[in-house]
Order: sequence, then structure tokens, then C-alpha cells
Amino acid sequence: MPLFYVHTQPPDCELAIWHITEPETWFLEHLRLGATEQAQLAAIKGHKRLEWLAVRYLLSRMLGEVSGAMVKDEHGKPHLLHLPLHISISHSHNMAAAIVSNRLVGIDIQKQVAKIDRIAHRVLRQEELESLSDTQRLAHLHVYWGAKESLYKAYGRRELDFGQHILIEPFVFNLKIGTCEGRILKADYEQRFLLQYQQLGDFTLVYALEHV
Repeated sequence: MPLFYVHTQPPDCELAIWHITEPETWFLEHLRLGATEQAQLAAIKGHKRLEWLAVRYLLSRMLGEVSGAMVKDEHGKPHLLHLPLHISISHSHNMAAAIVSNRLVGIDIQKQVAKIDRIAHRVLRQEELESLSDTQRLAHLHVYWGAKESLYKAYGRRELDFGQHILIEPFVFNLKIGTCEGRILKADYEQRFLLQYQQLGDFTLVYALEHV
């Protein structure tokens, strides 16, 4: 089974990652999609259909049939219909990730690519740029990017500038696993998050949990 990684932080957070090797028909055989979700899937084209099915299957693995339908709100943020839990999803190449919590959450998984360095100056503040590791710059940069993506998803209402509104406290990079802190600061909204990151082969996983 390609359940790549599962992590639980008791009592209120669980995440899972799926390595997609199955065809679309496999997921359809293992999911019970209602009319709302079938309509969502019909509007998705190409490989993104597999990605959608994989994250939907992850949610069903974590929550069982109680998971209910995965739908989007008016801002495009996914949530579970009739279930008061926060979720976030991500996919990159053949990896799909999902996280569920009672708290506000965001998750990002990315395959590391060198071209991300070209946009670093557009999404990182000066102090964030200056903290990048000399020897592990690319991997460190992917954690910053994943952290900002995770906070963007947790906020879920778009119109956030990565450099201006999403602030990550500069941190010393750990090659395998580590933590950092971040916050969203926009107009009259401010929320702090604890972020955890991990290197999984060629992929960087970052997820954000709302400070309580």
C-alpha cells in the first residue's frame, strides 16, 4: 500500500501522505462519492483528478465514513461538509498530503526544484533571506516557501502577500526535521502558528498549527 507517511499529534491533529501509483479507477472503487463530489471531480482535468482523488482517499482513511463530502467555501478553501474540523490538502508530482485538526491548519508538500531560488526575493523578507543556510540554501528555501504556503492555506481567504502579510521567524535550518514559528498579519487580523517541517527524500513537507 502506498501510504507513505502518517503522523499524529495528540489530541487534535493527524496528517498523512500518499504516494500515488494507482489508476483513477482504483480510487473510485474505494471511495463513496456523493453527487456534490462527483460534480467537483467532473470539472477537474488530467493528472489533477488523481491528486484530488488521493487527498480525498486520505481523508477517508483518517476519518472513515464520518468524513463526509469535501467541498470548497466561497474563497476556495476546502472543508468537510457537516463536520466541524479544519482540513488542508496539498499535492506535488505523485505525492498527496492531507491534515485534519480541531485547530486552524495548513499543509504543503513540494518536490525540491532549483528554480525556486529565482523567486526567493519576491516572497521572503530581507531577514528571512539573510537567514538562509550557506550549505543547504535550496532545502532551507523550500521550508520557507512551504511555511508561507501552509499559512496562506490556513488563512484561506486569499489576498495575502507572501512577503508583506506572512511572516516567518528566521530559524536555523535542520536538514531532516525541525520547527519554526510564523504569523499572519493583515489589517486587523493577526494569528500565530507553530510550523513543523521534514525532508522526505526529494520532497519538503511543512504544516502549520494555530497557536492556542
